[in-house]
Amino acid sequence: MAFKSFEQSLPHSNTPKFKQQTFDEIYGEPENFLEVEVINPLTHGMGRNAFTDYEVVCRTNIPAFRKRSSRVRRRYSDFESFRAALQNESSRVVIPPLPGKIYLAKNRLDDLEIEQRREGLEKFLSIIAGHPLLQTSNSKLLTSFIQDPVWDKHRWL
Repeated sequence: MAFKSFEQSLPHSNTPKFKQQTFDEIYGEPENFLEVEVINPLTHGMGRNAFTDYEVVCRTNIPAFRKRSSRVRRRYSDFESFRAALQNESSRVVIPPLPGKIYLAKNRLDDLEIEQRREGLEKFLSIIAGHPLLQTSNSKLLTSFIQDPVWDKHRWL
């Protein structure tokens, strides 16, 4: 009796048939996606009145979002208000911390500190945007924060 491999010993009718994927299926747009980036920090003003804001870029095809792509600017204080509003809105979702506040006036305009904060804000927003409960139409808070040109914290707090 000749040796048969495991695959050869299986009946042909039970052998799984795999459909070859098309280029679009492999590299096309996912069924539902939400990408957010925090980029391009800009510092405004001088001295004690100086502040930095960040560009929040969103790309999505989730129906709960009004726009497929958007770009808005947000200050660190906007992120603080957004986080507080998220905590008030949902007790079922653990809201991650924000990167630390920069207290010393001389460090507020330091490029390294600003870049570290930008990275922390992007990580925070990516975690929030990746949460399925916050992506749905039940949460207008996320869509407002990342798509409205002017974000009104008083509407949410």
